[in-house]
Amino acid sequence: MIEDHPLRYALANELHARPFPMLASPCTVVYLAIKQPKDAATRERDKDQAHLAALLERYGAPLPRAGATHYSGQIGRHQLKWEQHTEFISYTACSDGVSSRPFDAKDFEIFPEDWLNAAPGKRVTSIMLRIETVSDVREIIPKLPEWFDSESVAAACIPPGTNIAVGDFRIDPAGHMRFAVGVEDALDSSEIARIVQNLCEIETYKAMSMLGFSRVQSLSPQIGVLDANLTELMGQMTADEGASDATLNKLLAISVELEAMAAKSAFRLAATRAYEALVNQRITALRETRFESFQTIGEFMVRRYQPAMRTVRSTERRIAVLSNRAMRASELLRTRVDVERSAQNQEVLRSMDRRADLQLQLQRTVEGLSVVAISYYAVSLAGNLLQPLVGASGFSAGGLTALITVPIVLVVWWLVRRIRLRIE
Repeated sequence: MIEDHPLRYALANELHARPFPMLASPCTVVYLAIKQPKDAATRERDKDQAHLAALLERYGAPLPRAGATHYSGQIGRHQLKWEQHTEFISYTACSDGVSSRPFDAKDFEIFPEDWLNAAPGKRVTSIMLRIETVSDVREIIPKLPEWFDSESVAAACIPPGTNIAVGDFRIDPAGHMRFAVGVEDALDSSEIARIVQNLCEIETYKAMSMLGFSRVQSLSPQIGVLDANLTELMGQMTADEGASDATLNKLLAISVELEAMAAKSAFRLAATRAYEALVNQRITALRETRFESFQTIGEFMVRRYQPAMRTVRSTERRIAVLSNRAMRASELLRTRVDVERSAQNQEVLRSMDRRADLQLQLQRTVEGLSVVAISYYAVSLAGNLLQPLVGASGFSAGGLTALITVPIVLVVWWLVRRIRLRIE
């Protein structure tokens, strides 16, 4: 039999490892997502599990296995689901029935206050969901003004059958988001779970993606300053020809700052794109249709959420464009500096050539003078040596000197030339 890859079963089972709790109407769901403010993706994940264990021990529930990334179990009258994600952890607690007071903050007391204060992170979002059985979804309309902000309420009919999901994406006085779900008697528990899971994930991924919007808002002033400085420096490239080196250094400083900004924000902006895609996917999975005259959840997101995401994308593009502009300007200015330095080098070489020519001319002049001087002393010395031969030879002293001058000069010239050739 063929041998299995060691990860085959683990990877196949991973697709089925995180089922959402089955829900029966009426019921109440409370949801909590916690994230470390910084470096959440590289956090110490053992702290997440230790925090979960502290909650389970309070209720005497079994602890998860070491290194687990998800957990499901019963704590008191609640069914708990815990999941560990790349940047955050989530707790979902489901209980049968609904409180007499809609969206009662006491429903969230399954998570004790001291336990929440000891969480290894900060709350990203918390949700309270009220699931009721209705014979007619219009029954829920009179309750909406009391439960939600009428200005931002979003409601939609969700198949199968005629079911309704309502929310306003506002934080209530207790600090939670609110969603109400009205379902038909015939809707099975898996469909209720699907609706609730989609609503929780829409809100969670929306909150996570809005962290990217916060990041680009903090970067916008710095980007504006860098844009203005870069534009000014590019103007100096044509107006100020005498400061190329200084301008190049400033351009390089801007490029470094832009690259550092892009590197520091790359993970958050990439995560924002991923979370935005998940929000859109979960809205599509709801298969919502319009309920009465209310805006749908998808329409709410298009009007309120998508502008923020477009701002994130435009800022990301702006950083990339600025970085490319700075790089191109640096390359152009570097080319200009190289050309100027090349011209300077050529001028230096021409100056050296002129100096070499002058030195050669001076050398030749000195060489000629040397021939004259040496010849003068050689002729004088030879004349003194040949003085006794003046009477015997029949030549006068002047004639003898004239006779030996030319040969001596030629010999001296030849010797000097030979010495110069050897040196060269």
